[in-house]
Amino acid sequence: MSSLWTNDAPDAWRAELARYQEVVEGQGVKPLPELDRWYRDELPGLIAARKRPHVTHAELVKITEWKMARGVWRARNLALVRGNDPAEVEKTSAAALARVPHPSEPIAILAKLAGVGPATASGVASAAAPDVYPFFDELVAAQVPGMGQVTFTPREYARYADALRGRAKALGGGWTPVDVERALWAHAGGKKKVRAA
Repeated sequence: MSSLWTNDAPDAWRAELARYQEVVEGQGVKPLPELDRWYRDELPGLIAARKRPHVTHAELVKITEWKMARGVWRARNLALVRGNDPAEVEKTSAAALARVPHPSEPIAILAKLAGVGPATASGVASAAAPDVYPFFDELVAAQVPGMGQVTFTPREYARYADALRGRAKALGGGWTPVDVERALWAHAGGKKKVRAA
């Protein structure tokens, strides 16, 4: 696989971002396309419409299902997420999102919820503030020079997000860290290595 990261041509990045939905569908994970559309198209508006931005318990469960459908399914983590008190999810997520744009505090606050690690926490943060927080994905991190083996900690997330914010800024033209993350994920072909013909 050629390196997209070192390619400075915005057209190459746009081409990979345009493939994102195709790669999602190519994963062969039945609920993933529907979950991904909800995550990209509905959830950000739901969060933004609230007087105090937060996610509900049902939304956190759905974010976790999306994350696992796109990556590795961990039934125990999903059970832990489902076991969180709904009022605590709203309170904790509101406290976390109130800390935007701090590079790691929203992630650390959300990770206090049962079953929520930095990757799931980043799923909440990136839906709420895509211009600041990309989703924390191992396939993407593997393409970032200097990241090495990913450890899923708030500190490691801050390094990862900073790199993706820097790449978005370098690309210009309205690129967000979330756009960069999705382009890199599509470039990797997702977990099923779906490549363009």
